[in-house]
Amino acid sequence: MRDVADPVSPLSNPDRVSGTAVLERPQTQENPNLTDDGDADRYAHYVSKDRIAESRMTGRPVVALCGKVWVPKHDPSQYPICPDCKRIYEEMMR
Repeated sequence: MRDVADPVSPLSNPDRVSGTAVLERPQTQENPNLTDDGDADRYAHYVSKDRIAESRMTGRPVVALCGKVWVPKHDPSQYPICPDCKRIYEEMMR
């Protein structure tokens, strides 16, 4: 018995010599935290100067040493240094 519910599916007509099927995936949109909400936004984070410059030109987010992902918009001199970034940086410099 043939599957008449989906006539495009290769399984609906197994007598065909060849066929193609498209598997549809549900569209998911990853939305990293790009907002200025939360505790991590009270700090200036450690990111390479090259990455900051690239982000300002392209608008792409950057990733700090502590793992925070965001698009830099504010002057970091206005905020205290992130304690996690500072600790990681000091460990790297040993």
